[in-house]
Parts: sequence; C-alpha cells; structure tokens
Amino acid sequence: MKKSFFFLLTLSLLSLQAALAQPGTDNHTLPYYEIPDYPETYTAESVAARMIDGVGFRYYWATEGLRPEDLAFRPNDEARTSEETIDHILGLSNVIVNSVRKIPNQASGEETSPLSFEEKRKMTLENLKAASDILKGGGGTLEEYNIVFQRGDTKSELPFWNQINGPISDALWHIGQVVSFRRSSGNPFSPRVSVLTGKVRN
Repeated sequence: MKKSFFFLLTLSLLSLQAALAQPGTDNHTLPYYEIPDYPETYTAESVAARMIDGVGFRYYWATEGLRPEDLAFRPNDEARTSEETIDHILGLSNVIVNSVRKIPNQASGEETSPLSFEEKRKMTLENLKAASDILKGGGGTLEEYNIVFQRGDTKSELPFWNQINGPISDALWHIGQVVSFRRSSGNPFSPRVSVLTGKVRN
C-alpha cells in the first residue's frame, strides 16, 4: 500500500514539474514564445522585422493564459473589453502582413466575432511571424511594401513609413492596454518574461 502511495506521489510531482517547466497553454507551438535570434546585419528590412518580432513577443505574453473574465474585462462602460482590443490588434496584424504580401486591405480586418479567442490569437501571431519572415527574406525593399486600402473602385496607398507610426506602433499601444487590463482583472503579466532580452527566465 505504501509503495503504491509513493509511486502515485512521485508521478504527481513529476507531472507538476513538467507543467512548471513549460509555462503556457500552447506547448510553444505558436510563434513568439521567445524572440528569434537577431539578424547578423542591419538593413532597413531587418530592423522593421525586428520591430514586428517585438510586437509578436509582447502580444504572445500579453495574451497568454487569459481567462474568460479577463477577456470580458473593461475599465469602464465606454472602453473596449480586452477581447475587443484583441480583435483590433488582429485587424492591425492583417494590415501589417498584407503590406509585405502586397495585398490590398478590402475590409477592416476586425470581422472576427465567429472566431474563438484562441483562433484570433493564433492568427495574429502567425500574421506577425509571416510579415517578419518576408522582411528578413530579402525578397523586396520597404519602398515596395505600401499599405493599400481598397473600397470598391477607390484605392489609396501609404508608404511603409506609415506602417511604423501606424499599425506597428498602434499594436504596441493596444498590447499595453491588454497587459494593464489583465492586471486589473487579477491575472497579471508573467514576471518571468523579459521584454528587453525577448527571453523567458527560468
């Protein structure tokens, strides 16, 4: 009887240790658990890619482990909820990746209500990773990656400069809101995450 008890206790402790060794709910299958290694050389495109990697890393950890009550939280009646803010960030990530794919934006990018939170999170992270990979791939220059909005026959274009002070900066702004909101709803950002190094401390 004692042997069985100690065997079960050992199994429980090993399971707990494994869970603690791998924080998060996606088993690192999504991009940006940590920031990729930086490129060996500085180019306009590699710097822009690194900025997007920074957005991806912060978004990964801002949204990791969010509970239904965190997603529903809003600081006041006029503010967006965390999940509505996440919808907006997904829309921004669509604009970012469409730019480097040279695809016009034909919708707001926020028609996401049928999607689950997990699906939105996955799409956002994959959009950011795809944009970064294209920029690092050397297949084009920033001058080619305009933001294009198309509404019917009407088309407008903005240079990549507006990508930097627009969607990329805006995404960082709203990710900070998600971090603030989750702290207010009792589920703060992990203290093990270093946004300076892009790594997770053990």
